[in-house]
Amino acid sequence: MKSDKVFAGSVPRLYEEYLVPLIFQPYAEDLANRLVSRHLSRVLEIAAGTGVVTRRLASVLPKDVSIVATDLNQPMLDTAAEVGTSRPVEWREADAMQLPFDDGEFDAVVCGFGVMFFPSKSKAFSEARRVLRPGGVFLFSAWDRIEENEFAHTVTTALEAVFPDDPPRFLARTPHGYHDRAIVERDLKDGGFASPPGVHTVAVRSTAATPRIPAVAYCQGTPLRNEIEARDKSRLSEATDHAAAAIAHQFGPGPVDGKIQAHIFAAER
Repeated sequence: MKSDKVFAGSVPRLYEEYLVPLIFQPYAEDLANRLVSRHLSRVLEIAAGTGVVTRRLASVLPKDVSIVATDLNQPMLDTAAEVGTSRPVEWREADAMQLPFDDGEFDAVVCGFGVMFFPSKSKAFSEARRVLRPGGVFLFSAWDRIEENEFAHTVTTALEAVFPDDPPRFLARTPHGYHDRAIVERDLKDGGFASPPGVHTVAVRSTAATPRIPAVAYCQGTPLRNEIEARDKSRLSEATDHAAAAIAHQFGPGPVDGKIQAHIFAAER
């Protein structure tokens, strides 16, 4: 759905404030740390969002490694630039399926939870391969199925009661809709990566001080908000409250602690 890719209005700010510490921070650290041992001079990040991976790359990679961070949504990049990084990076609006870079410009292409949003995965993968130098790596993360991600699953189930005739399915459909490793490997092969990727499944704990934090994070800080408001704009607060109550019922009044799980792929050029 077109609305699945719209990160605008207050979504970027809420995404950065709530969702980044809730689910993205540990995987940003994981991705960046996997590059530390490689010899790099230039790194490209695609679907950078509000810059959680970018900030970690800037912190752990040597200062002579240049970093270009791109995203299709300029409002997300604006928030990323406002938050800032520990050293200069280049922020650039760009479509991962039509990258504005020459062949072989980068030693690594990195993507933290963005591949699920690409309309054609194999096309985006072929672009990542094109801009990589021989021996370079395409490193990216994708969420496992929604049942392995407890807060997202609880929110999605809770909203079925709010909109029983047409429940919002954004979280299951898009962020958690690209979890089949065989399909990802097929798309990488179709994108020109001849060798099977390295794959690691990483589970961590997602924590928040109150049940309302994950409810706001998902219902108002992601395109799930677009789905809720498309059904009835006046019911966003009600939907958020219902999600918070469901999280409190399952995980207690707070602090809350739930499992999150993702796959990390490393495809060599």
